[in-house]
Formats: sequence, structure tokens, C-alpha cells
Amino acid sequence: MIQLTEKDLQQIATKGIAKEKVRSQIEIFEDGIPFVNLVNAAVVGEGISKFTVREQKSLITKFEGSKENLTLLKFVPASGAASRMFKALFNFLDSYDPSKESLKKYFERTNDTDLQVFSTGLKDFPFYDIVQERIKGKFSNKDEELYLFVKEMMSEEALNYGFYPKGLLPFHNYGDHSATPYEEHLKEASNYARVGDEANLHFTISEQHIRMFTKEYGAIKDRLSKATETNFNVGYSYQKASTDTIAVDMDNNPFRNSDDSLLFRPGGHGALIENLNEEEADVIFIKNIDNVVVPNAQDEL
Repeated sequence: MIQLTEKDLQQIATKGIAKEKVRSQIEIFEDGIPFVNLVNAAVVGEGISKFTVREQKSLITKFEGSKENLTLLKFVPASGAASRMFKALFNFLDSYDPSKESLKKYFERTNDTDLQVFSTGLKDFPFYDIVQERIKGKFSNKDEELYLFVKEMMSEEALNYGFYPKGLLPFHNYGDHSATPYEEHLKEASNYARVGDEANLHFTISEQHIRMFTKEYGAIKDRLSKATETNFNVGYSYQKASTDTIAVDMDNNPFRNSDDSLLFRPGGHGALIENLNEEEADVIFIKNIDNVVVPNAQDEL
């Protein structure tokens, strides 16, 4: 059995986790997760309901006629960071030096298909103009341009997109401005989660990003409220530390930080059930942060 020190037990207690739960997590790493015996597949008529067009219209009419007497809330898990999304770009910065190698040689050497796709569609990204404006005049050829473009995106001294939550990255380009997923969720809420002129939203985020979200809201709220004729009531919560999972090494021993403290990793979105349970509303719409559409496609929702 894994031995935990008094310091370990204090750290575990501070996070609100029972020591038995930590031991149970380690046992799962050791033994694996048992297979689930499925009774049957969920199909239409058995676990899944399918409505005709006529039934859909009837249900929509009923909802629209009743919602003035209901409390509606849009709940958006938004704690995901962009770091994993930009893994290929971080690898590129670590592996490529435009002063020593051409981009063609780099692709031949690494077969970096992710970076090839990225470079081909560069001008289609909603942040293209933002980055280009910052590196304008600093490169002498296309190879240097791509390297500086990625460096400007990722560097802590520059845009630092790798640190951003996914919800605050430029996501859709409207020509006169680019919109983040956060902004798009507010706009969507005005369409189907509004009662009168009020729309309530709750975002679960990482605590380190709270200032970034509140700053973004301050920058867009007046424009959005005017465009949608909606007053937005926005709340935030953090994923609870008590839902974290202990990290282990390849021998299933607790992994320790440089200060000898235990390393814990945040649980998946399932851990947010506790945050959801604390919200009060008659109807709650749940939609992940990067699951958004542009306004001209919302009729298809």
C-alpha cells in the first residue's frame, strides 16, 4: 500500500479530498477500470426520443409560450486551455530555426503534417490580421514569416495564446471584428435562453483566467447588449479542487513536484456536475465553450 506522509495528508485535506479516495484512485491506476456490461444500445424508442417536424413545432410553441414564467440558464463548461490545441505550434518553435534551415527542408525532415495544414490555411484564421499587424516588416521571406507568426502567437512576451482559455481566443472573423467563443455564447443565449430582456449565463473556468474573462465581458457587453437588446447576467465558478485526481508515475507511485508536494490533475468535465448542481433554474441549457456557430447558421440549431 502506498504510504502517505503527514505533509501529504495535510495537502489532501486542504483540497477537500478524503485520503481513502486518493488510495482508491491509485488502486484504479494499478488494477485498471473494469469493463462495463452493457444491457442494450440506446436507440430510438428505447432511451432516445425522436420527434416529427409537427411535434417539434408544437414543443417549440409550448416552450416559447411558457418561458416567461420560467427561469432559464445557459451553463457553459469553459475551463479548457488552448495549450493542447497548439501543441504542434510549440513543437515547431522548438524544432525549427529559419536561419539554419528552409521550411521545405524542415517539412522533409519532420513530416510535420499539422504545421503544413496550419501554414496552408494561415490566412483563414480569425487572428491572422492581429498577428500580421504585430510582425509587419520584421521578416524577409516566407519561412521567416511563418516562424515569426507562430512565435508571436505563442510567446509569453507576445500574444501568449498558449496560455489563453479556448473561450477567449479569436474564433470567428466578421470582417470589422473577430469574436471569441465566449462572445458567441452570449449572442446565442439571447436567442433561446432569454426571458424578456434578460439572459442568464454561467461559465465554469480556471481561476487563473477570471480576470481575462471579466475584462473580455467589459469590452463587449455594451455592443452585444445593444445588438441583441439583451441584458446579460453572467456568473462564474471554478472546478472544485476536491474533484482532482492524483498523478502517478509509471510504477503507479504518486508523482511529486520539485518541492516534494503531490501533483494533482483536474478531473474531466464530469467533475462539473457539482458546479451544475449548485445552479438554480427551471431549464438549463448545457453547451461546451467551443461548440458555437455563427449567427447565419443559428437557424439550423
